[in-house]
Amino acid sequence: MAKTRGRLDVVATPIGNLADLSPRARKALSEANLIAAEDTRHTAALLQAIGVSGALVSLHEHNETHRVPELLARLEAGENIALVSDAGTPLLSDPGFELVRQAAAQGFTVQSIPGPSAITAALAVAGLATDRFCFEGFLSSRDSERRKQLSALASEPRTLVFFEAPHRIEATLADLAEAFGGERHAVVARELTKLHETIYRGTLSQLAAQATQEPNFVRGEITLVVQGAPAAADTVDMQLLKRAIELLAKELPPGKAASLAAQLTGATRSEAYGLVSKRGRKVP
Repeated sequence: MAKTRGRLDVVATPIGNLADLSPRARKALSEANLIAAEDTRHTAALLQAIGVSGALVSLHEHNETHRVPELLARLEAGENIALVSDAGTPLLSDPGFELVRQAAAQGFTVQSIPGPSAITAALAVAGLATDRFCFEGFLSSRDSERRKQLSALASEPRTLVFFEAPHRIEATLADLAEAFGGERHAVVARELTKLHETIYRGTLSQLAAQATQEPNFVRGEITLVVQGAPAAADTVDMQLLKRAIELLAKELPPGKAASLAAQLTGATRSEAYGLVSKRGRKVP
């Protein structure tokens, strides 16, 4: 008789409220031979809270490469493994990609046990377009690299979703207002599903100012949803754009000059940045 091969369950866990754990997820965790967890201490607390006992092994960004062969061997031996992250759906800014990729490549059954995700939870309450969106994860912690990333996204028409650390949200909102224009609408979803869940709405300029004034704004886990760029005008008066940049760049920093020139002429921000760059001035 052929030996039964194991199965990999990718299990979504609560992002804050334990009541959001589905019965199917609880069953998968209770029946797994092994639970591969981003942080075993965190998952052990979850299992204790729901009355489940299970064998745990760590799987995180620092050990995934050498841990995967061991887990694949256990799948080959017929064990069922549940993959979880600290919160939400695994692989979305969390480890597990290599395990899922290699398990699927070797023909093991890989099934999703869907559930909570900060991405979809934030989109559901943001009141911004959800027909098309893109998830950008965490922006760089380095100021110059973050600004470079945002400059590249300034003309993205889809709604954008980011994760951000609380101690960086103030700087990120200021950079977003600079790169995207202060009038772009956004939502900061803080502590989703938790006791102190708060949804901040407004323009990027308004939110950037609020972040400097309200202590709770920069506390807890944060998901940021930003309106996509408006459709570019069919035609842009390039002479007007060039003249606007020439005048504005004499009085303003390059980034601000490009932002205002784009707003005045209907050009995209990237078009304005390109012309500022040609003037031989560094764009932040």
